[in-house]
Amino acid sequence: MDMELMNEPYAKVLYDRERQIGKIIWSGNPTTEQYKKPFEILLDWASKGHPVPRFLSDTRDQGVVSPENRKWFEKEMVPAAMAAGLRRSAAITGGNVFKRYYLNMILSAVNKFNMPFKIFPDEESAVKFLMDG
Repeated sequence: MDMELMNEPYAKVLYDRERQIGKIIWSGNPTTEQYKKPFEILLDWASKGHPVPRFLSDTRDQGVVSPENRKWFEKEMVPAAMAAGLRRSAAITGGNVFKRYYLNMILSAVNKFNMPFKIFPDEESAVKFLMDG
């Protein structure tokens, strides 16, 4: 069962202790501060001795992510998460072309770090991928 680490109108942060998966479920258009907060909460959780080797981002209800937020994620968040023990990540998305563009930009950035990252249409497939590694 997932533990809830944060529950705000723009995002929910969950931790699956059994499978060691950190999850963010997005809603709407978070501000820059709101975009960073869920990631920082998971990093803080990992720093307190809770392993988070797997990360799942559910972007199906997320609005458009600004280029500034994407750059922050690539330059600061990914290296910090990997230093904290992240080894695999996945995203769930619908068919929105803008979201696909954003996730493909994230995919190419994460590939530079040599970390397995894939995009899926549903949580079941994403979790299977996370657990296979």
